[in-house]
Amino acid sequence: MTDRIRTLKLTSALVLGTLAMSQQALATEELNALVWCDHTDPALIEPFEKKFDVKVNLKEYEGTGAALAIVEQSQPGDWDVFVIDGVDVPRAIEADLLAPLPADELPTDDLFPALVMPENHTKDGEVYAISEKFGYNTISFNKAKVDPADLNDMSVLWSSDKYKGKIAIYDYYLPVMGMVAVGLGKETSGLTSDDLPAIKETLFKVKDNAKLVGEVVSSQTALATGEVDILVGGGEWVTAGLSADNPDLDWVLPKQGGMRWSQSIGVFKDSGKKELATEFVKYILSPEGQAKLATSSCYWAMPANAKAGSVLSDQQKTALRWDDQEAYIANSQLYPAPDAELDAEMQDAWTEMLQH
Repeated sequence: MTDRIRTLKLTSALVLGTLAMSQQALATEELNALVWCDHTDPALIEPFEKKFDVKVNLKEYEGTGAALAIVEQSQPGDWDVFVIDGVDVPRAIEADLLAPLPADELPTDDLFPALVMPENHTKDGEVYAISEKFGYNTISFNKAKVDPADLNDMSVLWSSDKYKGKIAIYDYYLPVMGMVAVGLGKETSGLTSDDLPAIKETLFKVKDNAKLVGEVVSSQTALATGEVDILVGGGEWVTAGLSADNPDLDWVLPKQGGMRWSQSIGVFKDSGKKELATEFVKYILSPEGQAKLATSSCYWAMPANAKAGSVLSDQQKTALRWDDQEAYIANSQLYPAPDAELDAEMQDAWTEMLQH
């Protein structure tokens, strides 16, 4: 690329950036949203901003506890939209944080049936949140270095040293401990303190085979660069967006199953812009919004609205395993949802594993 072309491209980018900033500065309204990183992609947000002449201010967080701490430190009305882990919606409802949504305006009938989750999203006949995206914490791997047949049985992670030193562990205790529980034949919805010794013992064995434990970026980078060949706790969110450039990166749901995560979206009860915030929820749930959210630059995962399939490309649907979802949903369990006491014990066990 010549210096002249570089200069022209840089100038164009600066002009476009300045125009975008000017348009945002001229927006007549602002909307404040607590979100996961996939919502920070301009390709997702800008169409809504233009349509409604609004600037959407996004604050990214990781972990529901962090979000609740942000809300506690904020003034009522500071936040309008809340993206939250699906299993934690009841906590937000009980804390009286969410406003009812207009059920008749939501595409509930278009969602994959397992994601409607009325037990999580509703109370006393009112709908307080709706699923927007889902995926799996399972096993990502490089199939040029790993025999895919080996990973059909999750126990290879702890019962064999074949891949010792070539494994990374995603640093989030709930899905990885849930995976281990599933691998041991346990139901994540019924875990108790009595299950922890076996889970911890197995987790330590996985750690013995691992090279590193890392958060989203470092664990994904380790797999993409070849530092490791297997990522425990990975899934389509790790490899789907990379598969076009590196088709050797893949993921599998082993015979024992895996963890199914889902994220939900709702409107804060104290928002002074509930109508506009609800329009944002409706946009995110539209087929077009869903396709952009599913293929966000931060991470890919399945859209909750099945009608997004008409917008996604064949390559995108293949990377997301679109045609396998019925079987995958059936052979997966939701994250553990421990009470405060069990949660503390699980975190203690995870800390022990990190120090092991």
